[in-house]
Amino acid sequence: MGESNRLAGQYFDAAMDLLRRVRDEEDEPIGAAGTLIADTVEAGGRVFVFGAGHSSLPAQDTVYRAGGLAIMNLLTVPGVVGVDVRPATLGSALERVDGLAGAVLDTSPMEAGDVLVIISLSGRNALPVEMAMNARALGLKVVGVTSVAYAEETRSRHVSGTFLRDHCDIVVDSKIPVGDAELTLPGIEAPFAPASTVVTSAIMQSVVATAAGVLADRGIDPPLLRSGNVDGGHDWNGRVIREYADRIYYRQ
Repeated sequence: MGESNRLAGQYFDAAMDLLRRVRDEEDEPIGAAGTLIADTVEAGGRVFVFGAGHSSLPAQDTVYRAGGLAIMNLLTVPGVVGVDVRPATLGSALERVDGLAGAVLDTSPMEAGDVLVIISLSGRNALPVEMAMNARALGLKVVGVTSVAYAEETRSRHVSGTFLRDHCDIVVDSKIPVGDAELTLPGIEAPFAPASTVVTSAIMQSVVATAAGVLADRGIDPPLLRSGNVDGGHDWNGRVIREYADRIYYRQ
């Protein structure tokens, strides 16, 4: 096997090892997060998901997603939800700006009792920390998806000295090591091959799956979307979106 193929195999092994750890060690908080979302759906509440930079990818993957819940909404912060902003480094800089999270939440449609899932690999920057702090002050329930290793091995960049994990009702630990790179090789100075997107996306989908199952157990038809590329998918989605229109913001 060539060197490149060997590295590919090593990456898959590393990602699967992380997935197994999350499956075995984070079952309780994942179940709690899914149940919280189901409770919110049943109570007529709203669910929003937020992530900055690459942490936005697992958040976006749950929104308007075939096989996902129609009521998952992306909380957007201009300039930080992807690398489409120019320069890309601006997004990283905005994550450290004090007060930005408060301004976003003050103009959002969320109300007390709603759920906000905050995804932040390090959980150390001002934006996710203040997002969680301000959300709880508004009466929102906060789920944090983060790597607890960062809180144990790095310093917070928020004035409080705290991390995202310190301001959540539920914390799911992604188990990603500090630096988010799984492979090393002699002759390559920097570690490479990050796995946080793979693992965090799996966490988010497991939470959504749990929520759907809890709703079904309660006799509630979960508001799931179908693929628009299967026969009848568009009609199905139109019905679900109309039924839950008061809690869906990506159609407005």
